[in-house]
Parts: sequence; C-alpha cells; structure tokens
Amino acid sequence: MSATTYLNRRAHVLENEHLEVIVSVEGGHLAAIRDKTTGINPLWAPPWPSIEPSTYNAARMPEYGGNSESQLLSGILGHNLCLDLFGGPSPDEEAAGLTVHGEGSVAPYRIEVAGDTLTQSATLHTCGLRFERAIHLPAGARQLDITESVENLSICDRPVAWTQHVTLGPPFLEKGVTQFEATARKSKVIESDFTGGHAHMATGAEFEWPHAPCVDGSMEDLRVFTKREKSGAFSTHLMDPARPEAWFAAINPYLRLAVAYIWRRSDFPWLGIWEENHLRAGAPWNGRVLTRGMEFGVSPFAESRRAMIDRGSLFGVPGYRWIPARKTVTVEYRALVMPAGSLADMPLP
Repeated sequence: MSATTYLNRRAHVLENEHLEVIVSVEGGHLAAIRDKTTGINPLWAPPWPSIEPSTYNAARMPEYGGNSESQLLSGILGHNLCLDLFGGPSPDEEAAGLTVHGEGSVAPYRIEVAGDTLTQSATLHTCGLRFERAIHLPAGARQLDITESVENLSICDRPVAWTQHVTLGPPFLEKGVTQFEATARKSKVIESDFTGGHAHMATGAEFEWPHAPCVDGSMEDLRVFTKREKSGAFSTHLMDPARPEAWFAAINPYLRLAVAYIWRRSDFPWLGIWEENHLRAGAPWNGRVLTRGMEFGVSPFAESRRAMIDRGSLFGVPGYRWIPARKTVTVEYRALVMPAGSLADMPLP
C-alpha cells in the first residue's frame, strides 16, 4: 500500500533502496525526497503545523495569516506546483476566492502508485485545466524521471503561468555552507521591494549570474547561501539559451548530500531564486523561517496574471506559455538526490 501520512497529512509514498518520495494528497506537493542513507530530505518543511488546505478557515485560524496566501501556507510542503498562476491574485480574483500561486497548489489530487511509478492528477475547475504528473523511480536509481501534462478543457487558447516552486530547507540548507550552481546567464533583481525596507539587493538591477548587485555597492554571490542575520530576496535568471538542457544543483558539503533538477530549457526558460532568512515577522512566518526557493518555470517573476500578461517578456523571452484550446502540453524533467563531496561529482549535462 502506498497510502501514508506525512506531518499529519494524507500522502502517498514511492520508494526504492535509496530514496523515499512523498506526495501529499491535497496540494499535490512533492513533499519529500528523503535520502535513506542520511535520513535527510533536502526539501522544505515549514515550522508551523501542516493541515489539509480544505480544512483551512480564515476566521478560526489567524495563525496562518488571514490573506490570499494563507490557505496555501497552511499546507505548503517542499516542491509546490504553481498553475495557472505564479504569484498573487488580483484584488478581484482574491475576492472571488483565488489563492496565491493558483488552484494547483491547494487542489485535491487523485494519486495511484503502480510498481515504480506514482501518478497524480487533478482537474483545476477555476482555470479549466486538467493536470497530471507521473514520477518514475526505478530500482537502484537516485533520479526521479518526471512527466507533467496540462490539458486545456476549454475552447479558448489560454495563457498560463507554470512553475515548479522547489523550496529547500534545513538541515540541508545552512547559512554560509550550502552551495549552488545553475545554467543561468542574464539576471534581474525583482522590481519592487517586498521586504518592508530591508532589501539588500538593488531593486530592479540587471546583472550576469551569479553576482547580484547590492544597495551598499557590494556584490552578492548567489552560489553560496547567505550568512546575513536576516534577509529576503528574489531574483530571476534566464537559463542559457545555448544549452538545450537547463539545471540547478545544490550541495551541503558537510552533509555530503546534493540535489539537482534538470529540465528542457525550451519548456522552462526561467529560474527564480527566493530567499527567506528569518525576515518575515507576520503569521505564520514569525521570524522562524530559513528557506530558499529554486523556482523554474515559464515566468520570470511571481506576479499577478494581469502583470504577467502586461509584461509579456523579459530579455526578449516570453514570460508565460499558451495552452491551445482542447490541447495538451507535456513537459519532462528530472530530480536527483545523491551523496556528493562537491557539485563536480554530480552527473549534470
């Protein structure tokens, strides 16, 4: 039987002798890719109690913040799918009940495990899309082969955001220790300050990976996780157009454990890097969160649907994807968790 519980959530498990993969029923989050040798899951588990998103009630649960991201935050785990929105809803969408990052982040999923493959699917009624993900973990492998399909159920072509919000956390994520690399090239800091005046990166600055300009004139090397006492940041990175495959990798050299995601650059041309380092004081964050999101997708920034469409593109590359009427679009990518002494030890393209 694949049914299990994880952090008091209904979930299903897929495993072999090296890895244990856990997917939540509600939200469909790839909650854990646990390395059985070390017992470590490099993905983020929030410090607050995790509940089923369907049980969230704003009036009774102020501990989750009481805004458009609260239902998502009540149940968010690890690798979160953002579909068909990457970012916050408009005021009218929020009033109608749409949450941050869209219905794909909170919907209930049907999950089946057959042999070495876990399949999850959901119909997203608010946007008229049907989503399916198949995770394949062969015996002896340390790599997940993942296929996703999005079917447009309507008779109209639809522009969508579609982002894999992969979020890393402790103990794998460690200040001044965890190292990163990516096939990024041209980059830009987010164009607005969402930190309440605490931004250390220069708002809206364009730069070349990996050195982000800071407000004090220094440069931040994004290949090493911050040592700052408190910080928050978001930057977007165009993956190298000269390479058919894009990837990011991270390693904790003390734990000798590494994680990587590899995908077709034409499917997901953007990588967003989000940092939350004990900065957000409101509920449910309460200054307790240390995390880094490595968010690859079709959009450069987390923003409203209107802003995404009005932007259109960045650096000459589109910032959303069309799903044709009554058609299905399929993508493939890979996730790898393995022991490694350095990023050079990893089998990256």
